[in-house]
Amino acid sequence: MALKDFAFNVLNKDKYARHGLIQTHRGNIKTPAFMPVGTQATVKACTINDIIKTGSEIILGNTYHLMIRPGVDRIQKAGGLHKFMNCDLPILTDSGGFQVMSLSKLNKIDREKGAIFNSHVDGKKFYLSPEESIRIQLGLNSDIVMIMDECPKKTNDYQLIQKSMELSLYWAKRSKTAFGKNPHKALFGIIQGGLFKDLRLKSLNELEKINFDGYAIGGLAVGETQKEMFSVLDGIKDVLPNEKPHYLMGVGTPPDILGAVKRGIDMFDCVMPTRSGRTGLAFTWNGRINIKNNRYKDDNTPIDDNCTNLNLNKYSKNYLNHLFNTNEILGSMILTLHNINFYQELMTAIRKNIENGTFDTFHDKYIEKL
Repeated sequence: MALKDFAFNVLNKDKYARHGLIQTHRGNIKTPAFMPVGTQATVKACTINDIIKTGSEIILGNTYHLMIRPGVDRIQKAGGLHKFMNCDLPILTDSGGFQVMSLSKLNKIDREKGAIFNSHVDGKKFYLSPEESIRIQLGLNSDIVMIMDECPKKTNDYQLIQKSMELSLYWAKRSKTAFGKNPHKALFGIIQGGLFKDLRLKSLNELEKINFDGYAIGGLAVGETQKEMFSVLDGIKDVLPNEKPHYLMGVGTPPDILGAVKRGIDMFDCVMPTRSGRTGLAFTWNGRINIKNNRYKDDNTPIDDNCTNLNLNKYSKNYLNHLFNTNEILGSMILTLHNINFYQELMTAIRKNIENGTFDTFHDKYIEKL
């Protein structure tokens, strides 16, 4: 059977909110979509089969972490990232730019050489140019590849953000050249520009000239307020290309997702559901629950009565409270899976309400509650 080219179609719209379908040769992805994060070739505390049972249709892998451990050559020898981690779902890999900024012990940015940094694991020096980032991602055999960009920390320094944005545009052109022709894969550009509307618009305009398969909004989830994030999205929502998917990187909480969908975003990833699950925080349709709280010691009701998937509601708050307060691994496994399942339930409800033309009502009901 011939492999399918990457494609995207908008099926329904409710003002700016969009319900669409991404087509890949590994399977289709209904949007708005949430991608569980598989940083180290694993979604922490979950098996891939359980991830699939939650309704997840795509996961995210991390170029920075995988290039350091175990290394792209080892993964290539195993047959690529999908075979290495036993995952049949489409995989999107980020370029590594954010991790260079946030994790490396020492980093330096060179216009031609790219990012020069020391590993956060053992201090070993690495060079990550746009070409090397693309080579690694293609070596991993990811289905959606991200361009190499610089992701600066939050700042009000206009000139610094402008310089960084222009460097990211230069690297975007080099990334596109390095990617070449891969009709069964997709290459996404990343819009930078900090909190400055004019820089965001210039970044998008120049990226469209290069022509990418999708457009991500980067440089957020770096300490800005939700109001600031929504302001950035409001500044570009009218000019984002209608025929391409819109991806908000590293976001976020359920209210972040609801607000971003309202402003035209189609794709999300975040460690929030897995990290929260490992620390005892559960997301439910009635708000968040800290399962370690003493109030749940004698509560024999499930975390969420509405959850019927994977038999997750057979575990009581009382039991989970016990697991967390005795540091049992099972507690983290159950709550992580519960949170990913909740996020996928949220995305399903979002898509349904966009299709029915009731998204604003749904948004207003849950934007503060979740």
